[in-house]
Amino acid sequence: MNAYLDYAAATPVDERVLEAMAPYYSERFYNPSAPYALARAIKKDIDDARSSIAHCIGAKPDSITFTAGATEANNLAFAATNGHVITSAIEHESALACAKAREHTLLKVSSEGLINPHDLEAAITPQTEFVSIALANGEIGSIQPIRELAHVVIAERQRRLAAHETRPIWLHTDASQAASSHALNVSALQVDMMTVSAAKIYGPKQVGLLWTRAGVALRPLVLGGGQENGLRSGTENVAGIVGFARAMQIAQENRKDESKRLTQLRNALQRRLLDEFPWAVVSGPTSNSRRLCSLLHISFPGLEARRLVIALDKAGVSVGTGSACAASKMRISHVLKAIGADEPTAAGSLRITLGRQTGKAQIEYAAQTICELVHGEAARVGIESGETR
Repeated sequence: MNAYLDYAAATPVDERVLEAMAPYYSERFYNPSAPYALARAIKKDIDDARSSIAHCIGAKPDSITFTAGATEANNLAFAATNGHVITSAIEHESALACAKAREHTLLKVSSEGLINPHDLEAAITPQTEFVSIALANGEIGSIQPIRELAHVVIAERQRRLAAHETRPIWLHTDASQAASSHALNVSALQVDMMTVSAAKIYGPKQVGLLWTRAGVALRPLVLGGGQENGLRSGTENVAGIVGFARAMQIAQENRKDESKRLTQLRNALQRRLLDEFPWAVVSGPTSNSRRLCSLLHISFPGLEARRLVIALDKAGVSVGTGSACAASKMRISHVLKAIGADEPTAAGSLRITLGRQTGKAQIEYAAQTICELVHGEAARVGIESGETR
């Protein structure tokens, strides 16, 4: 049996999405910028896809800019301002790289990977213009209190207006990891900008979007023919955009039932592994409501995750590792470091993520295989009852 359990890294394109995309690789191949009727019809298809996604997130169509994935969307969002930025110590590399290129503050997180809104309030300075906090973390699954964080930003904006200060302050969230399991209504979230990736919701790779509230002035990163209202030049990825819209529609329609199913499977796997290895460490929030339903980050202190991943791969079980590898040297990931994990715990960590194709049989096979391999590795290095080297 094969058990693919790395859906946070990549999801397969849904067959219904493929069906929607297929015509744009053949008979509907026209460039939407061309003037004739066949091309204008393709331009309308893009507009319809934009409207469909806008409906899913409670937005206006013209507030959505399509990009080549979440990384570009995050870069576009950061480029909207020049001032001081605030993000967290556990953000995706694309957000951290953008923040570190300018004056910035990294917010600390709790041992569960959660941000305290009071810490955000304390970090805001008169020069702060941009706050970027992912809705959900893709390594340990922490779901941030984004509305509470939004209230902090809104309060600062209102203070500035009352004081006749002209410096803006915006809140951006990367919702890519949460898009399959959470409602992404931008009014409910109370954010000013939002990134979403098609690749995380069973859509095509290299397609994403940035939604922006009215009043946010974006600055283009890609110049040329002026597509996407001048914000992202280049011939549109029509098939990708149409596929994105279909994927978003399916994700939002099925998210409640699918979230419940994945939570049950994830919890069953977690119970099995902790029953077998009481010394294992589960990272992230303990509350289901604060953790992605599809994600289990579990560490076996004293073992080497790389060895486990390779052995699991040979047995047909595909998982990720929560630790970052630099060449042949294992180093603690920035997320695990931020939540206070020690090196033995970080080095022995696995990130297991479930998806639509995950069933009970795969979970049982994965659990049995992990148990056998962890027992073997523990015996090899002489670990008993969770004692670390």
